[in-house]
Amino acid sequence: MSDTLTLSHYIDGQWLRSAPSFESLNPSDTRDVVARVPADEGDLIDAAVAAAKSAFPEWSAASPEVRSDVLDRVGTALLTRKEELGRLLSREEGKTLPEGIGEVARAGRIFKFFAGEALRRTGITVDSTRPGIDVATYREPLGVFGLITPWNFPIAIPAWKSAPALAFGNTVVLKPASLTPAIAAALASIIHESGAPKGVFNLVFGGGAAGNRLAAHPDVNGVSFTGSQAVGARVAAAALGHQARIQLEMGGKNPLVVLDDCDLDRAVYCALDGAYFATGQRCTASSRLIVTQGIHDRFVEALAARVASLRVGDALAADTQIGPLASQAQLDTSLEYLDIAAREGGRRIVGGERLSLDKPGYYLAPALIVDTHPGMRVNSEEIFGPIASVVRVRDYDEALSVANSGEFGLSAGIVTRSLHAARHFARHVRAGMVMTNLPTAGVDYHVPFGGTRKSSYGAREQGSAAVEFYTQIKTTYSWA
Repeated sequence: MSDTLTLSHYIDGQWLRSAPSFESLNPSDTRDVVARVPADEGDLIDAAVAAAKSAFPEWSAASPEVRSDVLDRVGTALLTRKEELGRLLSREEGKTLPEGIGEVARAGRIFKFFAGEALRRTGITVDSTRPGIDVATYREPLGVFGLITPWNFPIAIPAWKSAPALAFGNTVVLKPASLTPAIAAALASIIHESGAPKGVFNLVFGGGAAGNRLAAHPDVNGVSFTGSQAVGARVAAAALGHQARIQLEMGGKNPLVVLDDCDLDRAVYCALDGAYFATGQRCTASSRLIVTQGIHDRFVEALAARVASLRVGDALAADTQIGPLASQAQLDTSLEYLDIAAREGGRRIVGGERLSLDKPGYYLAPALIVDTHPGMRVNSEEIFGPIASVVRVRDYDEALSVANSGEFGLSAGIVTRSLHAARHFARHVRAGMVMTNLPTAGVDYHVPFGGTRKSSYGAREQGSAAVEFYTQIKTTYSWA
């Protein structure tokens, strides 16, 4: 086992030690305590917000080159240390080591991308309707942003929220998920070492009450949240109470449509990757497989064989393909939904057993459920585990109708050789992101991310869309 870390809050450029309140466990081996963590539900949130507010005038007035240089150094440090930090991430969250290393590298690339965007904040000039008057627009930072981030991408999501906030001149208070505090602390340390002035970036640990206090703080100008719908509703209510700008990403129940004319191998690859890798704990996971009747049986047989062959094990083991679930709560939820599916008439044809390996951990054999219909809970509620359900449909029209059912609308995919079907699907499916002959999970960091309906609320994240959330437009008129 590796050494246990003792973490501290990071406020106003200082590491503030206090008594540990909870522990972060290794989901691959629950005997291994990754970190002992302090928690705060009040005073330190206030102190962090005050520090961020105090730092805002100087940081927002700094040359964009200053901000760009800090972010670029953060990106370089993350890329340089991706092996070490990827190991810490996988040990703490449970995704496989290649996935952990890849996520750290992604965070590094995000910081480098927004280092460039810091220099590209633009406005427009237009002719006034009145002679002799010049009109121009500028984008200005808002102030303090509270960032509330989840455990499933514990460095990539903090990166894609904090990097644009900092790039455009805002200051940040980050409240990471309680399951993954150590990798968040590592990010804070790198930001500190990269020369961010005191108060520009702050990190406070705590549970849901800490997140609510941060969102409700009157000096917080904007809140960006990723998590569940239930928690997102509470965060929104807290933030809107003082008219803060809000951005909510609240999951998905993402359909992958497989048509009769598909390349079968490609369809199986898309389903396997989208539904099961990262242990199914992705908001863009392909949890609903909607398959037309002509290919249904062959697709199910081929996918079941691949699912059965997946190697479940310790996230750090070289031959592991699927790591453990992130916590006992996540494991319990997956097992509960397997029972619900059975009671509703679904038939599990592979997987679903809790696994006992050579160490205590949250291991579950990836499961495939067939004979389901759109109204079943496994087809309408987010499970967040290595479970996929199959819905048999007659044709493309029924597939599109089923894909558009439910209240989520984050990502959707289709596997087909038909350009007509692919184009029609992209135009008519109710989702914020559409994949053709690709897994529903897996998005680039330099393009907008977000969904429709109850998956998302507010401006899109990432890429060129980030400037819309983290800045506001000022229109100026001048006469000379």
